[in-house]
Amino acid sequence: MESDSPHLRGSLIVFEGIDGTGKSTQMQMLASYLAARGVEVIADCEPTHGEWGMRVRRAAQQGERLSIEEEVDCLLQDRREHVRDVIEPALAAGRWVLLDRYYLSMMAYQGAAGVSVEQIREWNEEFAPIPDVAFWLDIPVEVALERMKARGGEQDAFEQEPFLAACAAIYSAMEMPWLHRIEADGDAHSTQQRIREVLCEELGI
Repeated sequence: MESDSPHLRGSLIVFEGIDGTGKSTQMQMLASYLAARGVEVIADCEPTHGEWGMRVRRAAQQGERLSIEEEVDCLLQDRREHVRDVIEPALAAGRWVLLDRYYLSMMAYQGAAGVSVEQIREWNEEFAPIPDVAFWLDIPVEVALERMKARGGEQDAFEQEPFLAACAAIYSAMEMPWLHRIEADGDAHSTQQRIREVLCEELGI
């Protein structure tokens, strides 16, 4: 007999940090862990690979950046579409959404480019759901740069030491009850264990 009770709302889990901290690796490890426990999971990233997100990605990959005004506009448009088309429907259906970057990245990266960090937060929280749990993967900037160098390829316009240091400083100043700092300069499995311990304390899983 089918239950008449509505779906329980899913949870939004976010991975944040400067480039090279292992966000995508940790997100995929957690997705596998949750799926093995019967949790329906959607793992995604921002900026997305939609029209607005790709404008930012393509410019960065070419070693350039859009004007800060266009960058902010593209990221907000991209997030609005992502919330409307992916995040909110999944949460409403009881799924867990795991994101590699969310609006805290915008606070750090566009904040480091001179936009008001609090203004960025306000713009986003007008329409974007607040995470249930966010993990700031914290590693020294020099370690992040070493990791990026080791994985090969050209550094994009965001992956420069002074700029990443400014981003890290903004992350370190963020104070949200749902944001947890995770030291992530050790091996991936140790980092994942700390992430799971926080989830157990916060969400009971």
